[in-house]
Amino acid sequence: MPTQAWGTPAAQPGAPEPPRKKNRTAVIAIVTAVAVVAAAAVTAVLVINKDDDKKDTAKGDKKPSAAASSSTDAPSQDDGSDGRGSEDNPRANAPVEPVIPGWKTVTNPKRHDVFDVPAGWYVKSPETMSTFSKDGKPIISMTGPAYYKEDNCTVKDKKTGATLSSPLAGAGTKGAQGAKSQAEAAKTEANNWLYAVFDQHETGDYKFTQLPTKFTNKYGIKGYSAAATVTGVKKTDKCSSDGKTFTVTYTDINGDWATWVLYAAKGVKDEVSDETIKKVMSTLRPLKSGT
Repeated sequence: MPTQAWGTPAAQPGAPEPPRKKNRTAVIAIVTAVAVVAAAAVTAVLVINKDDDKKDTAKGDKKPSAAASSSTDAPSQDDGSDGRGSEDNPRANAPVEPVIPGWKTVTNPKRHDVFDVPAGWYVKSPETMSTFSKDGKPIISMTGPAYYKEDNCTVKDKKTGATLSSPLAGAGTKGAQGAKSQAEAAKTEANNWLYAVFDQHETGDYKFTQLPTKFTNKYGIKGYSAAATVTGVKKTDKCSSDGKTFTVTYTDINGDWATWVLYAAKGVKDEVSDETIKKVMSTLRPLKSGT
């Protein structure tokens, strides 16, 4: 996994736009400006209480002016997270139970969804923001993330000397307001996350392993899902790897569009299987108010 996407304190963002890669057009969502406390040796996590994509809009088809960053301004929750809500809402303190026995629940009150991950994953607090940047500026983010093997690979940043780390996989949810359609949003984000996490130098080959397809599950989540891979990524260091993404764009309980994303390193030891990813995706469900 490309280490340029990790460990750099975030700068004030502008309005980044997506890269061009052969025949693909990736649309990078605008990331709102946030105050950041630098923490260079942690994974790409920014803990805030503001919107991850305040405008939630998709812009243009130019290369992003924005490189992956890591910072935190609040402690993150332990991987024993039980999906509890805020302390000022007593009803929100009721734990959300996993629908797969033995798995962990990941909640996102901001995007009104819940999903489960295997027991070995690390679940961050719902307020956590995971951000990737380019040239010190955030280009893409999600909230309420969970990670598999959070410190799977570490490497020294050649410019700063900081130790950077990256997970084997990550999942979370972001806004999709402003997209032309849910199918387009699912497809676009599948490409966006491949670029941001694995291939900011644009050396790999992109392929959709699943074009946008209608998605419905037994929990009432309806929308579109997509999946993509990037292969042949130039190995700039020991953490570089090919990657894959799975997305679901859906309408949340407030009527807003949101996109659930899972990215994972491809062709590496302990790779998260597609079967496991689809099982995680099958647990996606609405988070009702007061739970």
